Amino acid sequence: MAREDGAAVNARDRLVSPVDEPDEKQLESALRPANLDEFVGQKRVRQQLSLVLEASRLRGRSADHVLLSGPPGLGKTTLAMIIAEEMGAPLRISSGPAIQHAGDLAAILSSLTEGEVLFLDEIHRMSRPAEEMLYMAMEDFRVDIVVGKGAGATSIPLDLPPFTLVGATTRAGLLPGPLRDRFGFTGHLEFYSVEELELVLRRSAGLMDLAMTAEGFAEVASRSRGTPRIANRLLRRVRDWALVHGIDRIDARTSSAALDMYEVDARGLDRLDRSVLEALVTKFGGGPVGLSTLAIAVGEETETVETVAEPYLVREGLLGRTPRGRIAMAAAWDHLGLAVPEHAAFQDPGLRAAFGAAASPSADEDAPPLFED
Repeated sequence: MAREDGAAVNARDRLVSPVDEPDEKQLESALRPANLDEFVGQKRVRQQLSLVLEASRLRGRSADHVLLSGPPGLGKTTLAMIIAEEMGAPLRISSGPAIQHAGDLAAILSSLTEGEVLFLDEIHRMSRPAEEMLYMAMEDFRVDIVVGKGAGATSIPLDLPPFTLVGATTRAGLLPGPLRDRFGFTGHLEFYSVEELELVLRRSAGLMDLAMTAEGFAEVASRSRGTPRIANRLLRRVRDWALVHGIDRIDARTSSAALDMYEVDARGLDRLDRSVLEALVTKFGGGPVGLSTLAIAVGEETETVETVAEPYLVREGLLGRTPRGRIAMAAAWDHLGLAVPEHAAFQDPGLRAAFGAAASPSADEDAPPLFED
């Protein structure tokens, strides 16, 4: 299996990380909904997927191949399990990084039974030879096994039983066109609203036999960054805090005190997020500042700042990415309780027009930042 990069490992160290942790998989499984009726949020995807599955049942055939995309922690794995449950079919689970050779994929495909659901997480990280084998398997339910090497190599066709492939990806843009086109249904999962997260938390609290007020649910939901996985993780930490302090019914005050202790503030920012904002505002006057300079200022790797902290800060309108570097937005000063300076970088018309133009690390090189790397 491919080794995880440093940013992924660092993400797991954060309470508000959407990346799943190995030791919480069993806890997550106990909270997963078993069918589409129990699944909260993603209304449009649920409706469309329900139609696809019902039509497949009426035809008496395997469901079309399904591609689920979106940020981590929103329910892609849960939906794959629900698809298998709704179709009354067994589920086989693997991942893109685990399939580095065509032979790895051939071994999985050749052992599938008719109607089985194959779930491939992070499908965009699968090797190219395996991708090319998957094309034929998805379209014709057949693979060609190459035996031997060189001039004596022969190709043996192997018929496969009809199956349903469910692919999940956090970066749909990295999937090649021919692979995307072979999926009969594509669903993109969006971040949850606070109200939807409250419903998720109510269901989880019921399964955990946890007494909690409406205000308590709202407090946890507002700090969960629009992600059910984070919401459930914060709920468990609040439960632990209440248990240690002898509190039987959790209210907003209890939830707030517990999450404050874990350094998750009212907007869902943790220590790393606040460190990035404070450095940008207090040390560099709001920017523009290059990514590597900003990373050095907070004592983190460049990749960690870019892939772990920045996405949420940008989504919340606290940080902007421009061709000249990272800049603090007005909301960043407000969140830190500081006055916005008259000549803040985000008020520059040229930079304001360039918001979002820097989508890659190399964008910092387009023009020199005020603070050189």
